[in-house]
Amino acid sequence: MRAPVDTIPAPPFPKDLPWVNVAPLRMDQQIGRPVLVEFWDFCRPNSLRTLPYVKAWHARYAADGLRVISVHTPGFAASRHEDAVRAAVGRLAIEHPVCIDADGLVWSSYDNEGWPARYLFNADGRLHEFHFGEGAYLETELAIQDLLGVERAPLDPVRPEDEPSARIVIPTPDVAGPYSGPYVAGTVWAILDGRGTVRANGREIAVEHPGAYVLLEHRTSVEGALDLEVSGGVECVAVCFSPGLAPPGA
Repeated sequence: MRAPVDTIPAPPFPKDLPWVNVAPLRMDQQIGRPVLVEFWDFCRPNSLRTLPYVKAWHARYAADGLRVISVHTPGFAASRHEDAVRAAVGRLAIEHPVCIDADGLVWSSYDNEGWPARYLFNADGRLHEFHFGEGAYLETELAIQDLLGVERAPLDPVRPEDEPSARIVIPTPDVAGPYSGPYVAGTVWAILDGRGTVRANGREIAVEHPGAYVLLEHRTSVEGALDLEVSGGVECVAVCFSPGLAPPGA
């Protein structure tokens, strides 16, 4: 969404926060270039689904002057520890700067309300556009191009349900803790911590680090039933459901 006014300044980053891939950044030192700030959590499926776009925008536009900053604010105990965040950044091949906001200080300064959330600031450090949740990738990229004064073909959608015209089915709400039972979704995830295995509808999945693991994945949204077994050594923090395309004829 376009900012209602162009006078909202970018909040400063609190001092002494850990950073990954870069020395600590100051927002006031970014004046002269557009800055995209994305709040995320490596244990949240919707953050992982947005991540390919954020990484691609860094790769496509950093040379043109865009600064991309991911602020990792944990929503689960499993994603709170600095070492786990650093490991996730490496595992997910994130090359742009990541601010580790374990206590939610940056989150509070933005009055942020959920994951993912992105804020695009212009070269004067004023809010240009913002978006909460998944989607609006084309709109964000065109806004980036506008601020940079460049024009090129935007990214293709990563998933069919990311097409602006796609018809999707609202999924089952997320469930805290381990869950077995009926669901409606395109993809079923579990937020897992520890080491060991889980079994989803008979398929064994190795758990080697805290994170969001895909349990079941479908070409379109389905009405299914999840049978989840969690071994000793693994904690299931939550089961989450991502939307899928409406089936043909639905």
